[in-house]
Amino acid sequence: MIYFAKGSPETDLKAEDISEALDTALRFLNDRKRILVIPPDITRAHSGAGLITELLFKQTGERIRDILPALGTHLPMEQKEISKMFGTVPVSLFREHRWRTDIDEIGRVPSSFIKEVTEGKLDFDYPVQVNRLLTSGKHDLIISVGQVVPHEVTGMANYNKNVFVGCGGSEAINKSHFIGAVHGIENILGTVDNPVRAVLNKASEIAAPVLPLIYMLSVVSPDSNDDIKMRGLYIGDDIECFRMAADLSYKVNFTAIERRLKKVVVWLDPEEFKSTWLGNKSIYRTRMTIADGGELVVLAPGVKTFGEDPVIDSLIRRYGYRTTPEILSFVDANSDLKANLSAAAHLIHGSPENRFRVTYAAPHMTSSEVEGVGYSYGKIEELMRIYDPQRLKSGYNTTADGEEIYFISNPATGLWRAKG
Repeated sequence: MIYFAKGSPETDLKAEDISEALDTALRFLNDRKRILVIPPDITRAHSGAGLITELLFKQTGERIRDILPALGTHLPMEQKEISKMFGTVPVSLFREHRWRTDIDEIGRVPSSFIKEVTEGKLDFDYPVQVNRLLTSGKHDLIISVGQVVPHEVTGMANYNKNVFVGCGGSEAINKSHFIGAVHGIENILGTVDNPVRAVLNKASEIAAPVLPLIYMLSVVSPDSNDDIKMRGLYIGDDIECFRMAADLSYKVNFTAIERRLKKVVVWLDPEEFKSTWLGNKSIYRTRMTIADGGELVVLAPGVKTFGEDPVIDSLIRRYGYRTTPEILSFVDANSDLKANLSAAAHLIHGSPENRFRVTYAAPHMTSSEVEGVGYSYGKIEELMRIYDPQRLKSGYNTTADGEEIYFISNPATGLWRAKG
């Protein structure tokens, strides 16, 4: 059922518009007394989910008993990050998702289904796992809040990904990421129907009798001044609200480039991107527009490590962003990588596949660290003088020495691909 739907490429939803939307939706649900909210974490600060959560709190008050950011494998949010993203919402309501331990399993998607949707490439079963707060917290309403935007694992972010991956356990996270990697990042990016989403939709069917879920899905995009605007908000309890949001995202988050680009420069906000696990959105979202032999320059002043999780970080350092055949052979030969398939998937997603060069300018890391995982090391002071993000405009630019580049101020806001 759709409780609210509004959006267009020209829409600019303000706080008062969102409040009215929430009021409309909550009229259908005013008998619910114990609410759990699942928003994204600080790495999705631009999604509008923080404001939506704050307005939800203002309108439902003490009925919200718990807020569980969908961390996945990300670092827990610090108190200052919670306050920055969620405003006046009491910090005491926030819970930490421990993805290795705090997990309940509701059921399993059979291996026959996985084999069918992956066309025989994989045949393991898939666990329908969630944080136990969802199953044992005695909530009569679970509100999943998030942004629909192109995504490297599920094609389009959010909807049931927020629940079964963002609040999932180790096995679920590993297997979902690996299904996407085996299908191929360039086959999955920006799609609504794909093997990973099919598995998550099956998980939704299995979990439906247990989880009283509704979804509040935003679509955001930058305006001509790179200011983020909320273009749409869709609230419902089934896949229809996701499909409506995805349809708008296709219109506002996809940029078609006339020809392959020789050089792309991406800026990573230091407050948002502190690891290559997150910062490699610069690679995921641009890889379909970079020419063979081209270069991606990543200006990453806040990146300090590879993985957000210590185990995953060590695996990235050990195996590096090699080609897909190399990573798959590493998985077959090494038990540590086989036990952490999300890390293997990330390595595949972050690989330029020897097709283009990635220059990472991360001043908190050494050249040997960056080069050790397969990237070129860039000196950020020098590159910032040439490619000053304060002076560059989004899109095509010509530098002082006549070099043509394409600049992206935030790779998390869209997907860029060459026509054809």
